[in-house]
Amino acid sequence: MNIGIASKKSGLPSKTIRYYEDIELLKPARAENGYRDYSLEDVHSLTFLQRARNLGFTVEECRLLLSLYNDKNRSSSEVKSLALHKVATIEKKIAELSAMKKMLTSLAKNCHGDNRPDCPILDEIAGETEKV
Repeated sequence: MNIGIASKKSGLPSKTIRYYEDIELLKPARAENGYRDYSLEDVHSLTFLQRARNLGFTVEECRLLLSLYNDKNRSSSEVKSLALHKVATIEKKIAELSAMKKMLTSLAKNCHGDNRPDCPILDEIAGETEKV
């Protein structure tokens, strides 16, 4: 199948599919005319990659996951370790985002939001707040 059909079946844009080929996550066959010829297995790999990326895995982590998926002699402990590491990364990011939300909420609460030029939000971003 051509890249347009593979794109529709996998839900990935053609540009992403070409990128995955460029970085050697995928190697579709070539038809006699030189065009890419995607198989159902290629589409399955693309779908796998899309789902892994949606779970927050990096491209390199996806490369490892795909190789583990294709290795029927793999140990599930390695896959579990990758997943737990990703959970820890996500939890750290959630904590960072929560702190950002708390800070912005506090700044917005302390801003008068009127016609005066003084603004504690901009002062904080500029590093010009007074330390008490």
